[in-house]
Amino acid sequence: MTPRTLALQRTALTSYLLLILLSVLWEGWLAPAPKAPPGFWLTIKALLLLLPLPGMLRDKPRSYLWASLLVMVYFMEGTMLLYLHRAEGFALHSVLPYALLETLLTLAFIASAGFYVRAARAAGVQL
Repeated sequence: MTPRTLALQRTALTSYLLLILLSVLWEGWLAPAPKAPPGFWLTIKALLLLLPLPGMLRDKPRSYLWASLLVMVYFMEGTMLLYLHRAEGFALHSVLPYALLETLLTLAFIASAGFYVRAARAAGVQL
């Protein structure tokens, strides 16, 4: 693996793990959804993100591809919440900073995972 491909893989994996951590902290403690049962969204959001993780940890480009499709749902959630809560500002328990961070992490993952899969395919790795 070339240094560029390895850097893309590490960037993708790091942003994905940070997205999992953000989901757990956000829905668990920082600003959980007010009308849902405790832990409901935490369970849904974290479990969905854990599905492709074993393949990603085993360096399977197909897992990165599937994870990038899954992460697009989180990107849509982040951008929707950014738009809906834009007037709140960056208060302590406001949704806005977490939505912004979620959007940035998803963009970083989608870009780096896409370039990683492309570089892996160019190197001859089969999906």
